[in-house]
Amino acid sequence: MDHEPTISQDVSAKSGSPAKRRGLGRDVVVASICGGVVALMVGASYAAVPFYNWFCRATGFNGTTQVATSAPATGPIARKISVRFDSNVAPGLPWKFEPEQSEIEVNVGQVATVFYTVTNQAARATAGQAAYNVAPLTVGAYFQKINCFCFTEQTMAPGEKREMPVVFYVDPSIAADHENDGLSTITLSYTFYPVRDPVVKPLASGEGDKRKGNL
Repeated sequence: MDHEPTISQDVSAKSGSPAKRRGLGRDVVVASICGGVVALMVGASYAAVPFYNWFCRATGFNGTTQVATSAPATGPIARKISVRFDSNVAPGLPWKFEPEQSEIEVNVGQVATVFYTVTNQAARATAGQAAYNVAPLTVGAYFQKINCFCFTEQTMAPGEKREMPVVFYVDPSIAADHENDGLSTITLSYTFYPVRDPVVKPLASGEGDKRKGNL
């Protein structure tokens, strides 16, 4: 009587094991690649914030103003520009914040000093940090600040009222930028945001904000 050939279960199991091992190997490789991509994306997200801030400061992108250490070497030129001042306070900060002048006219390259008035309307000490930009946004690269309350956190005593200066000029190099030939007005805008864990420092640190004329 003829018998059909049979394959033992042991042989069948052994013949399938290499495929299983290859499948597991692919899974490990795919998982490793996915993990590496996730780690790279997380690292990039943390690095993007300081890089973006540096890029804005270096280029004036998005209306970010520049920081100067002194008046321009070339001095003022005849061209005049009006500078308007805007003030805002974010929710959660009980401050009254406004410019003492809504607008001034300056020569390009002229160093000017203006003051904002800030009042803490709370019965407790509060702290804030000002964010800022200028409009049009393309002017950020030419708007130079020598001194500004926005450079540091501001801590206010209960009910305290303070005058805070901004010392600035419009860089004369704007005259060579023909995209701004028709520019006649710049708006400098500030928004104070609450600081939840302020840096502890004496309130006397605001003494440098007193009026001393142009700095």
